[in-house]
Amino acid sequence: MFSRFKKPEPATPGQKPAQITTAVAAGPAAAKPAVVVRPAAPPARPPAEAAVADKEKKRKDRIAELKGELHKRLLDNLNLAALETASEANLKSEIAAISTEALEELQANLNREDRAQLFQELYDEVMGLGPLEPLLKDETVNDILVNGPNRIFVERGGKLTLTDITFKDERHLLRIIDKIVSAVGRRVDESNPYCDARLADGSRFNCMVPPVAVDGSLVSIRKFKKDKLGVNDLVRFGAFTEEMALYLQAAVSCRLNVIVSGGTGSGKTTTLNALSSFIDDAERVLTIEDTAELQLQQVHVGRMESRPPNVEGKGAVTQRDCLRNALRMRPDRIIVGETRGEEVIDMLQAMNTGHDGSMTTIHANNPRDGISRLENMVAMAGIEMPLKAVRSQISSAVNLIVQASRLQDGSRRMVSITEITGMEGEVISMQEVFRYERLGVEPNGKIIGRFNATGVRSYYSERFRQWGFDLPASIYEPIV
Repeated sequence: MFSRFKKPEPATPGQKPAQITTAVAAGPAAAKPAVVVRPAAPPARPPAEAAVADKEKKRKDRIAELKGELHKRLLDNLNLAALETASEANLKSEIAAISTEALEELQANLNREDRAQLFQELYDEVMGLGPLEPLLKDETVNDILVNGPNRIFVERGGKLTLTDITFKDERHLLRIIDKIVSAVGRRVDESNPYCDARLADGSRFNCMVPPVAVDGSLVSIRKFKKDKLGVNDLVRFGAFTEEMALYLQAAVSCRLNVIVSGGTGSGKTTTLNALSSFIDDAERVLTIEDTAELQLQQVHVGRMESRPPNVEGKGAVTQRDCLRNALRMRPDRIIVGETRGEEVIDMLQAMNTGHDGSMTTIHANNPRDGISRLENMVAMAGIEMPLKAVRSQISSAVNLIVQASRLQDGSRRMVSITEITGMEGEVISMQEVFRYERLGVEPNGKIIGRFNATGVRSYYSERFRQWGFDLPASIYEPIV
């Protein structure tokens, strides 16, 4: 009875993948043989390897236990008010002194390497973001993704990998989250279980805590590189070609209104930063964002950031509020970090009323989808307008859509540059000037492709020429 659910007997190390044994019972009822299939046991780990792994686990557990004890003592002994003015060297020396004394009391013997690592981790706990600090300092890491206290993933070169870094428990993770959000005047708890913020270095931070996050708090950090990527860097990395860069320089310098479209992680903000490098220093630029990410290098830049409501549900400042106010601040260009809601109608009006050269980003899979997204956002704003009027507004406001995409191999490419040329009946007419053509896939999964012109001459060629950018006709010639 219940033989199907009985735990199989342990297999011997040399057993075959599956053994079939036939047992014939005595008596007339046992006319058919009973077949029992025994699954193969997993291969046993060599004793020496198992012993090393067990020893390493005990060592890490012991260090983690010591770290928790020493952290409590540091909080009891350190003058937290004086930490803000203390230098890094003095603070590390003080932490080392207190910790060394505590280790002697606990009769804990650690080698030099473990001791140095422990002191650094304690410093990160006191002044930094604990276990996340080494990942934030690692220049090869682009994204940090935390799925509960014991699973931390990083993205390197477009690929996600699981790290061996963990938090002590959920309380430890929540303490680090609270440390980040409180630094920017925000809060996260059961009544407000999610939050957007930014770190001191400008990196974008998002979190969601229980009970909304079922298996532990969720954290995502989009790191910002200290050295901003310029157009030449993106050309060198293969994001687009020199011909495309020459065209984009003319488009931005001639004050065309540009929308950078793409999915999450496709490089929209990086592209927008690169395009902004073509803006003249004599122009006044205002930026509006939910979380300040843009890194403009111009002299005359005014930055604005929206604000969520306070505990009482009051005091919210939306991107639309910032945009309306920006129109009264004599801007030459307005750059909205991401258009995702009702602020779209004000953005389109600004582009149509003397603020040529404005730029923004939207989430869309291709340029035509980007136009549809703009139409949908206008409808979401609650403005009753005929569809033809909305499309007419969009076609006269937006001149260029730059489509960024993240390919399957993790590489980011500018897959399309499309111009909006006006209206044909009730349809917005568009023409693609450059595109990325996929040719195949290498055995290692890397995408093979090339950038190519479509053969269509730019609709704005005459405008380019009038502004002093007489682009050669050869950049529009396709590669056969």
